Amino acid sequence: MGVLYAVLIISAIGLVFGVILSLASKFFAVPVDERQEKIREALPGANCGACGFSGCDGYAAAINNGSAEPNLCTAGGESTAKVLSEILGTEVKTEKKVAFVKCNHSYNKALSDYAYSGAVSCAAAAMLWGGPLSCKFGCMGLGDCVKVCDYGAISIIDGTAVVNRDLCVGCTKCAKVCPKNIIEIVPCSKQPAVACNNKQKGAAARKVCTAACIGCMKCEKACKYGAITVNNNLAHIDTEKCTGCGECVSLCPTKCIVGE
Repeated sequence: MGVLYAVLIISAIGLVFGVILSLASKFFAVPVDERQEKIREALPGANCGACGFSGCDGYAAAINNGSAEPNLCTAGGESTAKVLSEILGTEVKTEKKVAFVKCNHSYNKALSDYAYSGAVSCAAAAMLWGGPLSCKFGCMGLGDCVKVCDYGAISIIDGTAVVNRDLCVGCTKCAKVCPKNIIEIVPCSKQPAVACNNKQKGAAARKVCTAACIGCMKCEKACKYGAITVNNNLAHIDTEKCTGCGECVSLCPTKCIVGE
């Protein structure tokens, strides 16, 4: 009999607490913004941070309250932009962006200081005197960027990271993991780019890699649109000013400016 009473008491207590929790969930419920939920569902869920926010949840909230532009999701691309246009009732235009490796060396172009045999990691190799390459600005080709890419867009060819522009979504994960900071996200439509990050003077840069920018300024002088400047012995192309004419590509003596 005592056991029965105990069961009944426990059941009654459980019922009371259940009613209390049910009432609390109604009285203290946080209102859900349906539009924000739809925006979040439209985002790819990559949480890559390319939009400037910590994740898709934060970006969705910012779009909803008007504090962020809705065209910052590079990972989602045109498909996400189309859905957001329908949700927001306004046209959302987005431009495909891709990762670009600012290094164009290969095994027969760049010199090495020593044979590296440690962990297969660019971050680990960089801790040993800046890495095995004589050029301390170049790609070490150990694949940290390959490992973090969720889209299979990066591969190592002849010792250098190469990006498949068709597969890349510009999520920035590879750029963030590169210890040499030689990967940047650029508009896909702007083809010419400087595939070098060596800031040494011409002779020194040329000594460690035959594909290095030597800061000769031929590209800067030839550009009719003022899109190229040479700073710290390295050419830089302003993608906002570049028209993609390709003249700099044909003039570069070391062929470090590349483009299709």
